[in-house]
Amino acid sequence: MGKSQLPLSTTDTNEQMNAVDSAETYENLYSKSDYGTLDYPVNARYCDLQKSYMNWVRWHWHEEMEILIVDQGIAEVSTDNATYLIKPGQGLIINQNVMHCIHSKEQNICTFHSLVFHPDFIFGHKSSHLQTQYLLPIQNYQLFKIFCLDGSESWHNTMLQTISEVIRINLKKIYGYEIVTKGHLCHFWAELLYRLPQDETPDAPRVCPDELRVKEAMLFIRTHHAEPLTLQEIADSIHVSKSECCRCFARTLQMSPFEYLMKYRIYESTKKLMDSKQNSESIADVALSVGFNNTSYFNKLFKKFLGCTPTHYRAHKVLHHETERGTLSYFL
Repeated sequence: MGKSQLPLSTTDTNEQMNAVDSAETYENLYSKSDYGTLDYPVNARYCDLQKSYMNWVRWHWHEEMEILIVDQGIAEVSTDNATYLIKPGQGLIINQNVMHCIHSKEQNICTFHSLVFHPDFIFGHKSSHLQTQYLLPIQNYQLFKIFCLDGSESWHNTMLQTISEVIRINLKKIYGYEIVTKGHLCHFWAELLYRLPQDETPDAPRVCPDELRVKEAMLFIRTHHAEPLTLQEIADSIHVSKSECCRCFARTLQMSPFEYLMKYRIYESTKKLMDSKQNSESIADVALSVGFNNTSYFNKLFKKFLGCTPTHYRAHKVLHHETERGTLSYFL
C-alpha cells in the first residue's frame, strides 16, 4: 500500500506537527498519564525515533491496544518471540499487555503515528453481553499478539484508512471527534473480529510464563535498581532459580537480568545528568544514586552503552540545550 493512499498525508501531518513541535518519544508517548482519560481512553501521537536515544522505544507493555502506521523509514517492532519490519504506509496492531519494543532499522530516520486506546471505550467498564461476545475473543485469542497490516490483503487498506482517519481527527480535535472516533473504532473492531478464525472457541487468557516472569522482574528492577541487587534477589522476586531467571530473560529479551539491570541504571543516570537542578552533583554521586558503588565501573559501562563518558554527556547536552524528552529513551 502506498503512503499517499492514507487519509493522513505526510504533508498534512508535517505541517501540523511542525507548528506545535509535538514529535514524541518514549517518555511522554508511552507514559501512563498519556494514554488518555477514564472517560476518553484514546490517544493519537506522532513519533520521530531520531528524538529517542539510539532510535529506540524501550521494552514496555500497557493495557491499551496500540496501532502503528509508519510514515518514513522502517520500524522494527519486537515482542518476546518475534520481530516485524513495518515499511512506510504499513501498519501494526499490538494487542493488550503484549511486551514490545520499537526501533528504526539500522538507526535510520523513522517516523510513525500511533493510536493507543482501551477497549473499554467501545464496550464500557462493566461486564456485558457485548464484552463476552466481541471483546473476549480478541483478548483471549492466544495467537494474536501482533497483527501486521502490510497491504497484502485489500481489507488491510480499509483498516489502515480507518485508523488514519481516527488519528487525523484526534490530532486536529475536530468538534465531535470523540463520537466519530468511537464509530470508527467500532467498525475497526468488527473488521478485526471478522478476520479471526470463526471456529475457534476463545480459551481463558494464555500468557507465556517467561513473559509474565520477565515483566515482574523488570518491575522489581525498576523499583530497586538503586539498591545493591543480586541475581538471587531478582530470581527470588519471580520465585524461580537463578539459572531459570537467566533463561527467562534470554528467551524473552535476549539479554541477561544483570545486563538489563546495568542498562537500566545507565538509563536512569542519563536523567540525572540531563537535570539542570542536579548539575552540581558529582559523577560519583550520580553513580551511587543509581546503584553503582564503583565510579570507574560506572564510567566504563556508560561509555560502552552510550559511546562517551558521563562528564562529556552532561556537558554536551547542556551546551547544546537539548531537551530531556529528546534524549532519554532507551532500549529497556
